[in-house]
Amino acid sequence: MGRGHTAKLFGAAVALTASISGSQGQIALPPVDVNWTRLNSGMVGTSTSIITSQDIESSPAQNLPDILSQQVGVQVQHLLSSTNGSRDAVDLRGFGAFAQSNVLMLVNGRRFQDFDLQGFDFSAIPLNSIERIEITRGNSGTVLYGDGAIGGVINIVLKKGSSPGATNRVEAFGGSFQYWEGRASAAATSGPWSVGAFGNAISSEGYRVNSALRQRNINATLSYYTPNLGAYFTVAGDRQFQGLPAGLLNLPSALPFTLETPWQSNTPLDWGKKQAINFATGFNATVSPSVELIVDGSVRRKFQQAQFFNYFDSAPPFGYTVASATSMNYVNTAMTTSSVTPRLDVSHQLFGLPNRLLTGIDFYNTQYNSDRPIGPGLVPVHKYDIQQRTLGFYAMNTTAIRPDTDISIGGRIQKNSVDAHDTYSAVNDPLAGLGNNPEIPPFDQSEWQWAAHLGLEHRFSNTFAVFARAARAFRLANADERVGAGGPLIFVVPTFDLQTQTSWDVEGGVRVDVGQFHLQSSVYLMRLKNEIHFLPAIGVDTNLDPTQRVGWETAAFYQINNSARLRGGVTYIDATFREGAFAGNEVPLVSRWSGYAGVTWEIVPKWLTLDVTSRLYGPRRMDNDQANVQPLIPAQATADVKLSGKYDRFFWSAAALNVFDKHYYDYAIASGGIAAGVFAPSGVPPTIGLFSAFPLAGRTFLLQAGATF
Repeated sequence: MGRGHTAKLFGAAVALTASISGSQGQIALPPVDVNWTRLNSGMVGTSTSIITSQDIESSPAQNLPDILSQQVGVQVQHLLSSTNGSRDAVDLRGFGAFAQSNVLMLVNGRRFQDFDLQGFDFSAIPLNSIERIEITRGNSGTVLYGDGAIGGVINIVLKKGSSPGATNRVEAFGGSFQYWEGRASAAATSGPWSVGAFGNAISSEGYRVNSALRQRNINATLSYYTPNLGAYFTVAGDRQFQGLPAGLLNLPSALPFTLETPWQSNTPLDWGKKQAINFATGFNATVSPSVELIVDGSVRRKFQQAQFFNYFDSAPPFGYTVASATSMNYVNTAMTTSSVTPRLDVSHQLFGLPNRLLTGIDFYNTQYNSDRPIGPGLVPVHKYDIQQRTLGFYAMNTTAIRPDTDISIGGRIQKNSVDAHDTYSAVNDPLAGLGNNPEIPPFDQSEWQWAAHLGLEHRFSNTFAVFARAARAFRLANADERVGAGGPLIFVVPTFDLQTQTSWDVEGGVRVDVGQFHLQSSVYLMRLKNEIHFLPAIGVDTNLDPTQRVGWETAAFYQINNSARLRGGVTYIDATFREGAFAGNEVPLVSRWSGYAGVTWEIVPKWLTLDVTSRLYGPRRMDNDQANVQPLIPAQATADVKLSGKYDRFFWSAAALNVFDKHYYDYAIASGGIAAGVFAPSGVPPTIGLFSAFPLAGRTFLLQAGATF
């Protein structure tokens, strides 16, 4: 069950019940490991950063979303209190509740964005398997990778057997709320062959009642490399059980628990499960000294189940009860995504200037099948079948017009085809006859979309450079957005026919490298049409009126000496509606100001290292509060501290997360009624001041010990 599904159902219920870590300088026509990534292969003019495996290892944070939040421009929403990022959303450039649909996630340079609202499960990637994480901000990545890269692209590059950081290694973690984790990795190389395997297992009871998590992940890669031929085969699998404690109302109601008891849950029986397996293979061959052919293909299968309960008696006294709770909605979804992505990497001369051209074809086919009965084993009230096929043609050319100046021009055209059907069973619908037939009309449509990028970078010296770009991008609605809240409790019939979201953005910035000091700063303007958003007040998705983002991002890094370094960043985002009923209002769940700061100090080289990281975000509007009339989610600042060390082959660490014991939430849903503005059903009374929030844990502790061999 995806984060979006969970938030949708919980939101509807509320309405109804009332670093720059190292140099980031752009290098003209950089070499690229084509087995793994297309990033930095021509997107001149973009704001970029890289997180290394060493950064991940030293960070107090032990999940991907919190590690990413230590980068400029990244905001995170924690839906649950789990410690490994399960159901968290990572936001680039201010998309709030639908951040996960506007940030394109890649693994080894390949789309890993599933065709649902969960999008990408950060808990499914073992941290010990990551070689580096590449972040490219803004929508230019759409040219190389296709739809969904409106806010940016995050590429997770996994270790291979031949990677420098790939070792035989075991480690164990223990921490607050009965958190236990084991990680293991193994690597071997023989001649041109190498193999690497990485896995972890997590068990945690979580901060809140019914927030228990059980997670298992593994991935393995067999690689072959010679100067003229390379190939790989990767298999990855993950399995998860997650309790779903739902949000807590801020005011007393028929429900027993409120935010006054943040560790509690009003949904102690709700749960979600997921099983997934992914196969990817490919090769790169040198066709000529200046031409390389790269061919990749993959198949991913994902299965999700979730069950939501009705905790109210159907007969007097109509009170809340767990003992007699009955199943209200069961979700059983299967999804298969297959792809083939051949491309050419060509070095050539044009008008006597060195050029690099990356061009290729992307074909993706996704089949989504989701049954929504009242409970397990029953006939579905709704049976959703959606197929999406995309075929894209793209090219990106980079020219070194001078030794100190690069320019890149790229474009993509893409055909998008969607065929969607809803099979409705009135016999099994407890609300049958209470309104119109809730069956969604069938939808079969194809369209062409396009993306473009123009980028420029000029280096005035070895210490100062400027960059700029302009781009157009698009995003398709995913399956869950077309379905809406789904399930038997449908009062407003959604439509499969959501318009494609489009955006234009421009950006300019500077890079400074003076000795051990590095700085990157940029400003941008993004204008969007048909932004896709879910409205909990009525349980369906819609295309919003035009919106825009105006932003400023600055990140800096300073190596004080051989044993100490500082890092920090600040972000400003003004995300607003620019037309329609909400013109001038803020887009929900986007903080205008956010930032991070940190210090790493090797007190005794290798033996003892201190790492301190702080994160802050300003107040933000609640989800479902387009009218901007509800209270704000309060601003918050947290700090994490970690001591770690190594001796011979052994290593250890002790971390305190949220060391000042802040009790807070960063995700909340405003109730319906007047807060829903023009989307509110007629006759719904005002509900100003009523909301549901997802409280997070206070201070937690985490111990680690391990060894390499």
